[in-house]
Amino acid sequence: QFQLAESGGGLVQPGGSLTLSCVASGRSLDSRAIGWWRQAPGKGREGISCINSVDARTYYKDSVKGRFTISRDNAKNTVYLQMNNLKPEDTAVYYCAVTPTIAGMCSIRSGGSWGQGTQVTVSS
Repeated sequence: QFQLAESGGGLVQPGGSLTLSCVASGRSLDSRAIGWWRQAPGKGREGISCINSVDARTYYKDSVKGRFTISRDNAKNTVYLQMNNLKPEDTAVYYCAVTPTIAGMCSIRSGGSWGQGTQVTVSS
């Protein structure tokens, strides 16, 4: 059974950095596009980034572009989200999931095989 598990969340001050990991088990990750979503308190879940399976092309939502970097290491069955210059509004539970590929590009319109999430809190 294919499963994803996130880790790496925590408490960080504004301007700080964190790296989240999304580790796959059960089956290989290398044929799957993977995305990151987040859900802030009282808000809906929003997709913020994704990475293709084959060519590793990436997509970022404007709110994180230039601050977050998504990458993958298929040998380790892991996708990462490097988050820099964190802001209080980045506070949320972060999830990874498999994304569909539309016209050769990953899409954060929907996801599957959700992990359990990891909490990121940005506060002084």
